[in-house]
Amino acid sequence: MPLCESSNGVKIYYRRYGHGSTKVLLIIGLAGTHDSWGPQVKGLTGSIEANDDDDLEAPPCVHTNQEEKSKLDRTRDEEEEEQEDGIEICCFDNRGMGRSSVPTNKSDYTTTKMAGDALAILDHLGWKKAHVFGHSMGSMIACKLAAIAPERLCSLALLNATGGGFECFPKLDRQMMSLAYRFLRAKTPEQRAHVDLDTHYTKEYLDEYVGSSTRRKILYLEYVKGISSTGMQSNYGFEGQVNACWTHKMTPKELDTVRLAGFPISVIHGRYDVIAQLSHAKRLAKKLHPAARMVELHGAHLVSHERPDEVNQALKDLIEASNSKEIADNWSYMPESESGWLILRAPMSLSKLRSDGANTLLTIYSFLGKLQLSFIYIIGLLVMGFDHIKSIFCIMKPVRVATIES
Repeated sequence: MPLCESSNGVKIYYRRYGHGSTKVLLIIGLAGTHDSWGPQVKGLTGSIEANDDDDLEAPPCVHTNQEEKSKLDRTRDEEEEEQEDGIEICCFDNRGMGRSSVPTNKSDYTTTKMAGDALAILDHLGWKKAHVFGHSMGSMIACKLAAIAPERLCSLALLNATGGGFECFPKLDRQMMSLAYRFLRAKTPEQRAHVDLDTHYTKEYLDEYVGSSTRRKILYLEYVKGISSTGMQSNYGFEGQVNACWTHKMTPKELDTVRLAGFPISVIHGRYDVIAQLSHAKRLAKKLHPAARMVELHGAHLVSHERPDEVNQALKDLIEASNSKEIADNWSYMPESESGWLILRAPMSLSKLRSDGANTLLTIYSFLGKLQLSFIYIIGLLVMGFDHIKSIFCIMKPVRVATIES
């Protein structure tokens, strides 16, 4: 079983796919495993067969004439040339999930330590540089990795990203409250699959028919099978990964390090994401301007599955831009007629707003934004207070000792 040992004895399970000089490291999000990158592995390498499963036994020796030998040599040269131009991908299970170690201390789960896991994998594989793509919590880890070791990155893709902390709070409405309640009550793979579908995809996508069945029914069976094979995430792993998201923060200095590192960045987001809000992704893209390009697609939190072709094309464009050393201005801006791309513009100064009505609307909008942040801050304090009180009661509660039967 392919394992990489990181700090403090933590072992990270990984898989490799494809062959080529272009190296890509994929970092998955909260409660996800390496399998979640299936559409990207297939789209970028053309295969879903892991290299670790390759049969390394040499073929039997056979006698060939000179003409056949020349043909075999040409075929071998062509294959080597294709591999040189190809892509090799590594994706892995984060600590706390799948086949990787599950530390029991919540403090062992931070995006800095998990970025250390990713860096340990690069060293383990002997990859001096790689394109690093992260999804959701994985985008936080990828961003932190870019700040810690910018010289190891060729490019950076942040899918369905937020800035961590209070930005991890989803949009508070009836739908989200219902999903949160169902998620906390989900105790079986079947119950968890229903919740995951509604949080990962748009209703429009789930209701589409594929043959005689809807995507919802097809994906439900796949989700139940996947969750059953890897098992429900342990409480240690879930609480630890949530802690990593909650405590994640990119300082202005770290953002400057990433922005000025010299590699292109793509912030890719589904506009109907109910978990990671689009506004936070846009704000992050602006902080990384002019190195970052904002890619807004019709999809939800798992836009990499819902719109795999568009996401894969955006990732290929990113790799191509890195290889061609495309200058920042050309990378950051796209023609306005380009479908599916959001154009980042420099913020308009207040002095250019000539209309009094526009000034009034801007003031109201700013006030509402601060009010919303204040409300989220209060909710966050209540949640932290509740956890603190619960931990006190757990300490004060007498320990029940069970009788050991012989």
